[in-house]
Amino acid sequence: MENRLDILTSVDVLNTLHGGISEPQVLLKQYEHFREMRIRIPGIEPETIQVEVNNNTLFVYYTLNVNSNGKDIRLPYTIYNRQLPYFIEISNINSTIEDKELVITLPFNSLANGYHKKITTNG
Repeated sequence: MENRLDILTSVDVLNTLHGGISEPQVLLKQYEHFREMRIRIPGIEPETIQVEVNNNTLFVYYTLNVNSNGKDIRLPYTIYNRQLPYFIEISNINSTIEDKELVITLPFNSLANGYHKKITTNG
């Protein structure tokens, strides 16, 4: 019963928080050699935003620390969660902070111009 109460409390806190959270601003731009994602969230410091790649999926999120009934609860808030296209060089993705924005650079790899191979038939 206690676990159900914790879950219900978490859901209630999440509903309250989502009603009062400012909408994240996400701007995607494409350049010749890379894509750029700029993220600004009013009231959230860009240093607290987490960026991860897991199984070719880019996750961008932050956590909210909430005290509910004497318990500290960390609630994740996902900003971006999408599979990366094949032409992004995953190992070279990086992020920086510029003008209170988190800037994620998604460089293209050699497949960005398309893949071409002539197939010869033997026999």
